[in-house]
Amino acid sequence: MAIRRICKYGEKILEKKTKKVNFDEVKKDLPALLADMYETMDLVAGAGLSANQVGLDMRLAIILIHRDGEPSLKITIINPELVERSGTLSAEEGCLSFPGLFAKVRRSAKVKVRALNEKGLPIEINAEGIFARALQHEMDHLDGVVFTDRLPLLSRLKLKPVLMRLKRRWKKMDETKLSPKRRALS
Repeated sequence: MAIRRICKYGEKILEKKTKKVNFDEVKKDLPALLADMYETMDLVAGAGLSANQVGLDMRLAIILIHRDGEPSLKITIINPELVERSGTLSAEEGCLSFPGLFAKVRRSAKVKVRALNEKGLPIEINAEGIFARALQHEMDHLDGVVFTDRLPLLSRLKLKPVLMRLKRRWKKMDETKLSPKRRALS
């Protein structure tokens, strides 16, 4: 397993729609890739991570939901499709590609998603609350949409100068260079 560098706001791969995965072509490399992604996400205490956030042009994401401080749901979605949505929910949201930045984002309260799992089997997920939010957030990444794109226009305009300042700081961040001691603390 290896820590992967997380792409930050402003990097082109975060702005483009990812390519559909041919499961047969990736299945032998998939366990190692998923292990790397989970290790990277754990290091930075994330709830989800898409392949393009670690520099890969693949329609694949992982989600890890914690309940009472313990991991309770670990899921891989490959080539996900949002097939139903209902209700609305506004809540604070952050992103590993925007370290330390949070904003109130409006999302669907309930969703139904179809995808393949890590074994290449078709799955259907009915989710609500934080799980629905995480699915939508990661699927947005796979479509080249970042969470700040979901903010109202006025909020995005106010945030732009802040993002430009932070972008310079984020460019220097590289999770692969965290010391082993820091890794142990994460």
